[in-house]
Amino acid sequence: MKQTTWVIRPETASDTATIEDLQAEAFGPGRFARTAFRIREGVPHRPDLSFVGLAGSQVAGSIRLSPILIGETEALLLGPLTVSPDFKNMGLGKALMRTALAAAEAAGDKVVLLVGDAPYYSPFGFNQVPFGRITLPGPVDPARLLIALFNDGVMPEGMVHGGASMALPSQS
Repeated sequence: MKQTTWVIRPETASDTATIEDLQAEAFGPGRFARTAFRIREGVPHRPDLSFVGLAGSQVAGSIRLSPILIGETEALLLGPLTVSPDFKNMGLGKALMRTALAAAEAAGDKVVLLVGDAPYYSPFGFNQVPFGRITLPGPVDPARLLIALFNDGVMPEGMVHGGASMALPSQS
């Protein structure tokens, strides 16, 4: 039976083990070597911008946004967006994206960066970062470095570092 509606709720501490299992299943053990995972290492995700999608009482997917700096600009790094293989291609990833991005915009955040496939993320307002404008501390295919700007955000420039502003919502 195709799931057509989802219950999306804020992530809680009790979801952590399930989310880690979903990420392990989706991305495998090599995920920790990926540049985006390494940027998030030791940086707590924003609880106000992290959500799970439920199929009944089962956590079927999750999305997290973590604070970063791009040069001197506060921003968010989206990811991982994870959906259980049992619920792929049923709209849960898109529902999680809409929820997280709407929450970030409502919180006053201005910049969201991610590493991903443009055809999937462009409908959510993501565009390819101009080549060389933003650099990451590890290898990334420049065609997969995407950015969305909200609340009159301006295209930042510089090196990405994890951990902007103690993981608190932006006050600007």
